[in-house]
Amino acid sequence: MGRPILLDAMERPVTSFVIALCTLIWYHLNSKGLGYEEVGMSYEKVVRARQYWRCVTASFSHISPLHLLFNMSTLWSLGVVEQMRGRGEGWGSGWYVRYTLVMLVGTMALVILSYHVLVRMGHERYERVTAVGYSCVVFGWMTVLSVRQPTSSLSLLGYVQFGSLIFTSIIVPQASFVGHLAGIVVGYAVAWGAFAWMNWWWTGALALALATAVATSLDATTDLFDFPAARRLRSMLIAMMPAGAGGGSRGAFAGVGRKLGGGAPNTMDSNVATKS
Repeated sequence: MGRPILLDAMERPVTSFVIALCTLIWYHLNSKGLGYEEVGMSYEKVVRARQYWRCVTASFSHISPLHLLFNMSTLWSLGVVEQMRGRGEGWGSGWYVRYTLVMLVGTMALVILSYHVLVRMGHERYERVTAVGYSCVVFGWMTVLSVRQPTSSLSLLGYVQFGSLIFTSIIVPQASFVGHLAGIVVGYAVAWGAFAWMNWWWTGALALALATAVATSLDATTDLFDFPAARRLRSMLIAMMPAGAGGGSRGAFAGVGRKLGGGAPNTMDSNVATKS
């Protein structure tokens, strides 16, 4: 008789939570008829319109059920990291949380930087390429395991993730090659100890900075916080600021994405939706 899946889920609490969260978000998006335009990440939306919250919503959002199934099934298999807590530093749920946060922030920053370089080089279509999906983190963990897990089935040089990168790009033309490659790059950095210093203090600081950036951009570019209690809190914070500080900051965002998703879908041919 096989091992009960509930027992595995209890030993992989973070993985189970992420899978449940992504599934609930997918259900919500599909039940409301929402798509790439509402939650996806693009250079135009994140950099030009300053909708930084899209870096988070895009990571946890999936539009097609097949995309969700592929990412979550792969993530579940990679969740063995949580069950290896007995191996010391770098394994277990605690390290899984820290490194997942690093991969989430690191891959999004690398993707935006890559788009910035491509746009500067004259490839303007990348300004409107819109991506969603948890694959960046999935490829990151795939790389970590291929480097650090001492098994014959995974190559020390990480050929597994490169094979997956090529296979995915061929089978799914809309897959985000840049996003997947960013996951591999950050995964190598994690596997080779570049973030070994990431203790709980730094994890908390990074999480707080990310939450602040998301909340601030949501407030500035959407109507999500447009209710009495939030307006009172905003007025109190503005009153506490020195005269002239931040003046016109909210006005700078006037008319930019005043509803979640930034308005009507872009009908330009260069607005390509990708799955990451």
